[in-house]
Amino acid sequence: MPVFSRRQLVVLVLLTLVWGFNWPVMKMGVSHFPPLTFRMSSLWMGLPILALVMWQQKAPFAIARAHWGRVVLLTLTNMVLWHVLMIVAIPLLSSGRAAILGYTMPIFSAVIGALCFGDRLAGRAWGGVAAAALGVVLLLWHEVGALGSRPVGMVLILVSAASWAMGTQLMRRLHVPVPLLTLSFWMVALTCAVLTVLAVTFERSQWRAPDAQAWTAILYNGLLVLGFAQTAWFFLVRTLPPVASTLSVMMIPVIGVFSGALWLGEVLHWQDWTAVGLMVVAIASVLWPSRSSVKTASGA
Repeated sequence: MPVFSRRQLVVLVLLTLVWGFNWPVMKMGVSHFPPLTFRMSSLWMGLPILALVMWQQKAPFAIARAHWGRVVLLTLTNMVLWHVLMIVAIPLLSSGRAAILGYTMPIFSAVIGALCFGDRLAGRAWGGVAAAALGVVLLLWHEVGALGSRPVGMVLILVSAASWAMGTQLMRRLHVPVPLLTLSFWMVALTCAVLTVLAVTFERSQWRAPDAQAWTAILYNGLLVLGFAQTAWFFLVRTLPPVASTLSVMMIPVIGVFSGALWLGEVLHWQDWTAVGLMVVAIASVLWPSRSSVKTASGA
């Protein structure tokens, strides 16, 4: 298991806060604006920020034609299916439970890595997966009735989580020889195009001027979630093993659950509190240095 650098830990903490608080923010946004159009607007707002950062850092915009097939596959698994299916599912679920289902991704990622790519995970990593899985079960305890009556939302967000998990595995395995910012820019740009087509096709008749709450959610998503967090996530995925990058963000649904309870009045139960401890165990399985790493560091 890897030892996180200071930079990785800072990025991880900021990413966790931005994405964790975003679940009730998104729930508020889609309650006041069509979901696909909401996500489309946020993505288009974040894209110029990425372009400006690229220009300041003199990162190239060009990607060789030979690598575009990989870029499209990475975009489909990491971005398109995740953003489309997740945002359509959110109106059907509470924000906290949507966060929990979305963050079954680490469980999918570990299983996909072991079954499809031959990853050999340490017992501690499997323990983290088991703890995270049990936390998900507990947090869904009081949602079974609601999910049973609205199975579409549950299925959509689980499929989106599985797609994101596959994308996380592919990010380390499909080499695209360009800077991370360049790859991020084009993945967001392609997702913008797909979401624009879908929003025009399915929601054109619902378009209206955003109200104050919708604008707040769009700005939060465009400036922080897409402008910062998306690139931060790709940085963690490229610099850490897949199980580490995925399990290390398991605090995000916990923040989503409790911020949703605070801002939106979603009711918490004992299962929510117990799950917090299980998520901490899952995170510790990744972040806590192994004995060999500690010995190596002390002997250096």
